[in-house]
Amino acid sequence: MEKIRSKQPFDWKAFLKALAAIGVPVAVQNLLTTTASMVDTMMVAPLGDELNVGALGLCAQFSSLMFSCYWGFVGGGMLFFAQYWGSREDDGIDRSYGLTWLCMMAVAVIFALLALLAPEAVMRVYTDKAAIQKIGVSYLKIAGFAYPMQVWSMAMSALLRATERVKIPMIASVVSVAANIFLNWALIYGHFGLPAMGIRGAALATTIAAAVNVAAIYLMAALRKYPYLFHLRAHFRWSRAQVRSFFTKCFPIILNELFLGIGNMIINVTLGRQPEEVIDGLAVFRTLEGLIIGFFAGFSSAASVLVGKCVGAGELDRAYERAKRLVYLCSGIIFAVGLGVVGLRRPILTAMGLSGASYRAGSAFLIIYVFVALIRMGNWIMNDTYRASGDAVTGTVLEIVFMYVLVVPAVLVASFALKLPYWAIFLCCYADEPIRYILMQLHLYSGKWIRPVTTLGVEALKNFRVQ
Repeated sequence: MEKIRSKQPFDWKAFLKALAAIGVPVAVQNLLTTTASMVDTMMVAPLGDELNVGALGLCAQFSSLMFSCYWGFVGGGMLFFAQYWGSREDDGIDRSYGLTWLCMMAVAVIFALLALLAPEAVMRVYTDKAAIQKIGVSYLKIAGFAYPMQVWSMAMSALLRATERVKIPMIASVVSVAANIFLNWALIYGHFGLPAMGIRGAALATTIAAAVNVAAIYLMAALRKYPYLFHLRAHFRWSRAQVRSFFTKCFPIILNELFLGIGNMIINVTLGRQPEEVIDGLAVFRTLEGLIIGFFAGFSSAASVLVGKCVGAGELDRAYERAKRLVYLCSGIIFAVGLGVVGLRRPILTAMGLSGASYRAGSAFLIIYVFVALIRMGNWIMNDTYRASGDAVTGTVLEIVFMYVLVVPAVLVASFALKLPYWAIFLCCYADEPIRYILMQLHLYSGKWIRPVTTLGVEALKNFRVQ
């Protein structure tokens, strides 16, 4: 069995400082973005119809499918950004960003067209409740315009994070969320002489806030003289070999996110056939799940940068030691955050419009999820770390195989054949996590996930592993 050489004591102080410097601002940014979704739900809830909350949640699931389709390009882009940043190859960063941006925007345009031109078909996929479908259609016809701008800002944020400029997207998120909250108040209820648009007002507020986010990032990047967003010619100057290298590394990640997105859509469609109060509870849970994931994603992004940067710079022993510690540290952090949300679930769920049966459903979803998240987030951070280090295959194969061999069949059987209660069906969604965790841990300690794309990293790899 291969051994990994660790040449010097691990510097915990420098490690934690670097993790906080990247992870905290990104976590704050993601929390702000999720808070905006929570505010949408909380401000729509007083309209007096819980169906509005359910419809908003199902529209968010459509957005999540878009997220799954473009996130493969984010993961692939981060791989190149972080490693080229570690080796200080500006041209590699520019070219990788151009390819990443173009692919992400193609996905955004497709989903925008679906929302704008075929919203009825979209809503029929997610629920068979006609009343919820009608409300969702009115939301999508406006929110579809936000999708390209949301994805654009995500592409810029990924580049800024990988090059350790995390404060720019964080501040832009503050501005965007503030705009969204104010516009929600004005447009949903009709203040300042504006018409009271209800849920359509929430969609319009989201669209305007997305434009504000893009503008704020560009403005601050220009003021701070950040170069990479403005190298427009370099972004689209690729050779055939460069494009091939990009898609070779990205393709497994793209497949991973795409098939996971489809699998999750099947699960959400199944849960969308539950009673209306369960759909309402699920919609609010998904928003809170985004809060937890958003916080965690900050530290996952930090892990990708801290490990990927070392791999790109040829510091492979350091990358390996960092990765081991990041898995357990970040899992512990997210479990503590989840417990805090569970402890505050009553005021939170009530404020988001749940009561009675819908409150009980939302509470059950949340409690189950928090305990599953300890393992789930460990799997996530290992996969992100592998990707940033050049191994986009291992996590992809495990996720896709277990999704379609175990999770999806279990959910379908539990729902339609065994007619189990909603909480048991929901628990089946995470049946694969413990098994994958064991397999991912074995791969972590093997060190075989370190696969550099930079010259420095490739040279260092020759001396990294010993028999």
